[in-house]
Amino acid sequence: MTEHIISCDLHDYIEVACMHNYRVELVLKGGEVIEGKALDVLTSPEKREFLVIDNGGQKQQVELTELHKMIALTPNASFNEVEFKARSQGG
Repeated sequence: MTEHIISCDLHDYIEVACMHNYRVELVLKGGEVIEGKALDVLTSPEKREFLVIDNGGQKQQVELTELHKMIALTPNASFNEVEFKARSQGG
């Protein structure tokens, strides 16, 4: 089975968003849009990674490989918009 992961530089944007608790808008590959405050990244026992966001007092986990775009809504954030593309591990 080939694992799909995001590149390290894209992962860095997620870590920055969590570190500074940026409010973000996430656009998923299926077109769904989720808004919330970036809190943390969790890794499951199966090595799947999830971004934990707080959207109105409820925590939600979004698998990183489902991300199409992340838009920073926090004023003066260190980035505006990031597009995600999955890559095969080792490739």
